[in-house]
Amino acid sequence: MTTLSAALLLFLILDPLGNIPVFLSLLKPLSAKRQRIVVARELLIALGVLFGFLWCGKVVLDAMHLRQESVSIAGGIVLFLIGLKMIFPSPEGMFGDSIEGEPFIVPLAIPMVAGPSGMASVMLLGSENPDRMGDWSLALLLAWAAAAAILFSATTLYKILGQRVLVAVERLMGMLLVAISVQMLMDGIATYLHSSPP
Repeated sequence: MTTLSAALLLFLILDPLGNIPVFLSLLKPLSAKRQRIVVARELLIALGVLFGFLWCGKVVLDAMHLRQESVSIAGGIVLFLIGLKMIFPSPEGMFGDSIEGEPFIVPLAIPMVAGPSGMASVMLLGSENPDRMGDWSLALLLAWAAAAAILFSATTLYKILGQRVLVAVERLMGMLLVAISVQMLMDGIATYLHSSPP
């Protein structure tokens, strides 16, 4: 996997376009200046969490004696479920009842930006090819920067595109994510079958 393809995968997983309505609804009570501060803070927290999983993922896997194939298969399953949720969202939304007050870490940083699929994906990248950590760090930074640019201009994009276009784009991204997850799952199973004794 190249750096750009990894960045694209991570960008799809971060799903900034799908997060726009949630960000806008949770930040609506705040002033415009405070909204920018909160978005910047939450994005930086999410980046720190993702970098933590990228750099420490292999240590965690080794400590738990997990094989890379199992992480690939688990990551594929998680991505598949996230992709399905993007294609067929639940009517009550991801979090049900609205959260009172200014959001902090949950739900904007975690799990909206740094969700379980993002954590599993960066952990998988770092554990499968630990000699390319510089490439994976760059890919994560590129994906995060693109997501941050979209979320900072959420109000403008929402006015220009409208909810219908955002929903259509999110579902298209969900379909791409499902295809990527199936490939990850098949690769994990194939690697396991080739590495296991007959």
